[in-house]
Amino acid sequence: QVQLVESGGGLVQAGGSLRLSCAASGRTFSNYAMGWFRQAPGKEREFVAAITSSGGSTYYANSVKGRFTISRDNAKNTMYLQMNSLKPEDTAVYYCAANQFTDVLFRFWFSTEGRYAFWGQGTQVTVSS
Repeated sequence: QVQLVESGGGLVQAGGSLRLSCAASGRTFSNYAMGWFRQAPGKEREFVAAITSSGGSTYYANSVKGRFTISRDNAKNTMYLQMNSLKPEDTAVYYCAANQFTDVLFRFWFSTEGRYAFWGQGTQVTVSS
């Protein structure tokens, strides 16, 4: 199985940028499709972005499209979320998630948190106005 650890969260002004990292243990990172989710206080966890195991396809929530970029470096067992033009509405705990989806199944399930088997502990992102 895989263990995930997020890092890179913090406090940033509106319009600023942060890059989140998700470091994975194990030797089979390249077999896992990955996603980022976030949860603000009093709200349900929501999908942010996802990427196939090879990095060949990416998916984004409409709320972050054009501002966030998901990527991965399989040689480093690490996934990233580059967040630009941050807004106060982006304030949340951000979670890294993974599962051994096939690319075909991932097209259906990439935004559904219940379909991910492994989760990190989360990292806080706070955007001030």
